[in-house]
Amino acid sequence: MAVDSWGAARAAVGVIGPGGLIAERGDPSVALAWASVTKLCTSLAVLVAVEEGSASLDDAAGPPGSTVRHLLAHASGLGPADPDRPIAAPGTRRIYSNAGFEVLAAHLEARTGMDFASYLRSGVLEPLAMSGTRLEGSAAAGAVGPLADLLALGAELLRPSLVSRAIFQAATSVAFPGLAGVLPGFGRQDPCDWGLGFELKDAKSPHWTGSRNSPATFGHFGQSGTFLWVDPVADVACAALTDRPFGDWAVQAWPVLADEVMSEISAGR
Repeated sequence: MAVDSWGAARAAVGVIGPGGLIAERGDPSVALAWASVTKLCTSLAVLVAVEEGSASLDDAAGPPGSTVRHLLAHASGLGPADPDRPIAAPGTRRIYSNAGFEVLAAHLEARTGMDFASYLRSGVLEPLAMSGTRLEGSAAAGAVGPLADLLALGAELLRPSLVSRAIFQAATSVAFPGLAGVLPGFGRQDPCDWGLGFELKDAKSPHWTGSRNSPATFGHFGQSGTFLWVDPVADVACAALTDRPFGDWAVQAWPVLADEVMSEISAGR
């Protein structure tokens, strides 16, 4: 895997399929910050709560007119950081919002009677045996854990066991189609498609996955130099953890790695 040129002091990359680990580079046991890849865990926790009836995607949450569905899809109208000052009407713009995920965590706490970190642990981390991962503060960006756990999450997203196929299908399909927005680090996209917490490749260009990834590819990346993508067409997931903050190096390197992975997967079948 083309990771030696990334310039990170610590980097671990893995590829997993339905049959288990396909390839790995680096130490899978070293815990590093996930940054916004945390949102995949938080989203899955919300979906678990919906599945068990503790919450609903149509619950009012966030600014007036906004719901849990809006918050998950970055369509609530909240800006990046302030949960009290919306900058657009719900459902009109795709505005990437960490604040929205903090509102989601508070909503789940109110509905379940549990602090969010505990709910995340009992609803997602423990069932997936992600014992090395912990939430340090932010529900939007506070997860810290090893590559082994991130790959366990990838395996779950390939073959969901915590939620029904119907809920997961909704979560990985476009929510509020046609909204324009900015994909952080990659500029304005029109449309800027997003699912319920899952960023969707669709027709986005440029994008952090590769040219060989299918439009159905979904996942997330983080400012800590971390990503997890799942290509359901190729039936493969790829994850990376580094200690080098996201920047131009990642914009260039990650698509190259994705194309390398997809080429190897294709050649092996």
